[in-house]
Amino acid sequence: MASTAITADTAAVFHLEEEHAHAEGGSTMLGFWLYLMSDCLIFAMLFAAFGVLGGNYAAGPAPKDLFDLGLVAVNTTMLLLSSITYGFAMLTMDKGRVGATQGWLAVTMLFGLAFLSIELSEFAHMIHEGATPQRSAFLSSFFTLVGTHGLHVTFGIVWMVTLMVQVARHGLIEANRRRLMCLSMFWHFLDVVWIGVFTFVYLMGTLR
Repeated sequence: MASTAITADTAAVFHLEEEHAHAEGGSTMLGFWLYLMSDCLIFAMLFAAFGVLGGNYAAGPAPKDLFDLGLVAVNTTMLLLSSITYGFAMLTMDKGRVGATQGWLAVTMLFGLAFLSIELSEFAHMIHEGATPQRSAFLSSFFTLVGTHGLHVTFGIVWMVTLMVQVARHGLIEANRRRLMCLSMFWHFLDVVWIGVFTFVYLMGTLR
């Protein structure tokens, strides 16, 4: 009986040690990957909807009548540059340089705000010309897809500001590093989605 009790106690201690051996924040990263996969499904459905409805103009304006590819290219450049600057923020984070990390995050945020400003001005111009979401199935699917991406960028900027405040208060502690890593994956994911939008919606749309 005593031997059995000792064996059970040893197994319990071993089990606890095995639990503590897990990497800190591992469940957070797994959960965030699952979230990104769900976001992939959302954008996949929106791209599919645009693929089906994008050619239905209802005698209204077509993509070649509305899109300014030069302006869209500038907007794309803003988002791609923001991805590069966020990469620099992660490199300086690995070196423990709080000030440089904050600086690169601020530059990333400015590029993100520039992207949103250009996108909103494009929406305002289209609506002023009468190209509203109610005008045709093409415009409904366009505003839904591009607007959903813009909302994600907005949430990303709010998240970035929140993390900058957290880093200013607590420094580059492990929790903040993990949060910055999650935001990095989210931000680069939005870049990949936008490349799809630029190619599938804008470029292919003007060639129809």
